[in-house]
Amino acid sequence: MRTSSTSAATVRRAASAAAVTGAVAGAALGTGWYYSSVLLDPRSRAGFPERVLATTAGSVVLARSRLCAQPGVWGLRWDGGLAVLGPVLEQEGDRVVRQRREGPRPPVGPAVIDAGPFDPDPAARGLAFAEVAVQTPLGPAPAWDVRAPERGGADGVCAEGVWAIHVHGRGGSRREALRILPALHRLGLRQLVISYRNDDTAPDGPDRRCHLGDTEWQDLDAAVGYALERGAEKIVLVGWSMGAAVSGAFLDRSPRAAHVAAVVWDAPLLDWHATLRSQAANRYLPPALAGLASRFTTCRIGIDFDRFDLVRRPPAVRPPTLLVHSDADSAVPVSVSRELAAAAPGLDWPVRYLEVAGVEHTGSWNADPQAYSDAVTGFLGETLGIGGRDR
Repeated sequence: MRTSSTSAATVRRAASAAAVTGAVAGAALGTGWYYSSVLLDPRSRAGFPERVLATTAGSVVLARSRLCAQPGVWGLRWDGGLAVLGPVLEQEGDRVVRQRREGPRPPVGPAVIDAGPFDPDPAARGLAFAEVAVQTPLGPAPAWDVRAPERGGADGVCAEGVWAIHVHGRGGSRREALRILPALHRLGLRQLVISYRNDDTAPDGPDRRCHLGDTEWQDLDAAVGYALERGAEKIVLVGWSMGAAVSGAFLDRSPRAAHVAAVVWDAPLLDWHATLRSQAANRYLPPALAGLASRFTTCRIGIDFDRFDLVRRPPAVRPPTLLVHSDADSAVPVSVSRELAAAAPGLDWPVRYLEVAGVEHTGSWNADPQAYSDAVTGFLGETLGIGGRDR
């Protein structure tokens, strides 16, 4: 009887341990699958995490948060409105007071700090443009075609034959480019601000999932073809966040990549593995779950994440490139940009690196718009042999 009782207790302990192990494994699988699903949702949004406490004629009072106290110029977006915020005027206790530069007075309630303070199109920056359609493999995708200034005109010189093509990041939109458009216009570039598959206004992909650059590059390829057919001789690629992954895949896979004369990448996603590990850590998840999510993602969309490690597998075409990254970026690790800048000489890749202090993902322009514009136009002017410093 004693032996039987001991055996029964052992069985119960083993069953209990197996149940716990199964539950932990199930939770890990569920979390990995959920994380993969969020990653593949092209229209995932952060919502309105900030809170407006009060407004005056020239200021906005916000509940203190890490984002609302960032230096520089930012958008404040709420359901149905957008205002442009200037510097922090006062911080006390749980309140942050910022200058309100432009736009309507926001209502008390939820809002979000937005790196894109302009809406809805290039007219918001005083630029004439045409809404055009780029014929992608999935159908027509809207784009803004911003003409270069007339040669010798008051707005600057015309860099004839040079086009800048702007590529937004995951879950973003064309308005990301509105910040830098005027500087490149004054430099004399014609500009094409594109949309790509699964954007709100572009065709859906066959599975309606974000493919993290692995298929989106084909729409950029179509946009480069659009420019070449209309007289472009040199292409400048300007990309934010996942826009770097999209344009990196283009530089590696497209026969049109030879036309790219320069690249500007802001907060560039240069390594999906590193980015997933960083984002898992931000969510206090163990590193193994990032690996699990990446394996689920590979199974679901067929992506080879190793092809998106641009330090260890640089693209076939490596034009002169300006990397701009902020040291406080919690979405895409700045460490990879630093690593690429250090490795670039050995990769035969002319890379210039600018690091900006104290602002979040894609916020380097916001921290100091003039310094950012000067850095970009100075790099392009030198690389392309055109124009001068942005005024």
